[in-house]
Amino acid sequence: MKKMLSLVLAMAMVLALAACGAESAPAEDGKFTVGICQLVQHPALDAATQGFMDKLTELLGADNVTFDLQNASNDQNACATIANAFVSANVDLILANATPALQAAAAATGDIPILGTSITEYGVAMGIENFNGTVGGNISGTSDLAPLDLQAKMVKDWCPDAKTVGLLYCSAESNSQYQVDTVQKYLEEMGLTCTQYPFSDSNDMASVAQTAADNSDVIYVPTDNTVASYAETVNNICQPAGIPVIAGEEGICKGCGIATLSINYYDLGVKTAEMAAQILKGEADISTMPIGYVDKQTPKYCAANCEALGITPLPGYEPIA
Repeated sequence: MKKMLSLVLAMAMVLALAACGAESAPAEDGKFTVGICQLVQHPALDAATQGFMDKLTELLGADNVTFDLQNASNDQNACATIANAFVSANVDLILANATPALQAAAAATGDIPILGTSITEYGVAMGIENFNGTVGGNISGTSDLAPLDLQAKMVKDWCPDAKTVGLLYCSAESNSQYQVDTVQKYLEEMGLTCTQYPFSDSNDMASVAQTAADNSDVIYVPTDNTVASYAETVNNICQPAGIPVIAGEEGICKGCGIATLSINYYDLGVKTAEMAAQILKGEADISTMPIGYVDKQTPKYCAANCEALGITPLPGYEPIA
C-alpha cells in the first residue's frame, strides 16, 4: 500500500511539473516575445531600435510580436541585469543595441538567439581574433561601421590647414578605441599629427574635451555612445574655441560637428529586423549568419555648426535635417 501511495505521489509531481512547463511556453505558435536592451538613449540608437521594431512588426504582424524595451542608461551593470531578466523570462530573441548590451547578453545566455545592432566591429566587441565575419553560436547582428579611411580623408578635406588632430573618445568603449586607432593611422599617413584624448566616462569628458580643444586644430569623434549622449557639452567647449569637429555619425555631428559620413541607423534597425524574422520563423540558422551591413553611407554637414564657425560646406554633402 505504501509503495502504491508513493507511486501516485510521484506521478502527481511529474504532472505538476509538466503543467508548469506548459504554462511557460508561448500561448500559440507564431507568437514571439523580443527583449530589447538599449545601452542609452540618443538619436542613433533610438533610430536603430525604432527601425527594428517597425520592420519586425511589419514582417511578423502586430499581433504576433511583443517587445520588452529596456534602457540601461549607459550603465554596463544595468545591461547585465536586463539581459539576465530576459533569460529568466525566456524571451524568444534578444536585440542588444550597442556593444556593452551585446557583451552582457552574450554573458547571460548561450541558448537564446542574440542579435546585436549599432556594433562597430564584432571581433573587437567579442574578443575574437582574426574575425571572419560570422560570430557563431547564438550571436549575429548588424554593424554601423562606416569607411574609416573616408572619414579620415574628411578631416583633411574640411580642414586643409590643420596640422594637429585630437581624437576624443570614451576609453570604456572598445569599438571607439578601434575606430580612433584606425583613423589615426590614416591621418598620420596624410602627414597630420594625432593625439588621443580618452575619457573614462561622462564625469571627466568635459575636462578632457577642453584639453583636446586647447591642443588641436580639429577634433575627430568616432561613433561613441558617451559623446553621442553629451554632444552638447562637446559643442559648448569646441565651438567657442573655434575648433571644428568631424563626427563618426549623424547624431553626434548634429550635436557638435560640422561634417560626417554616416549610415542611416533606422535602416540598420530594419536590416536587423529582417535577420530576426528569419531566425524566429526558422528560416535561418543564427550560428552561420554573417554580420550585416548597411551599404549606403551619406556625407552630411550640420549647417548651424558650420555657420557658427564660419565654414562653407563642401560640395557633395547633404545638410542634416
